[in-house]
Amino acid sequence: MGRLSVASELWQFMRVRKKWWLAPILVLLLLLSALIVITQGSALAPFIYSLF
Repeated sequence: MGRLSVASELWQFMRVRKKWWLAPILVLLLLLSALIVITQGSALAPFIYSLF
């Protein structure tokens, strides 16, 4: 429930303050973190970690 409340507060902040430029940054961070978690045990992991 804690994660949902953080996401809800972030959405409220973006909606009220008109900070829509934060949305692409958040989407990119979520996609990169999902990529790292998914490929953690695979042979691609060294190549992905070398990007960072």
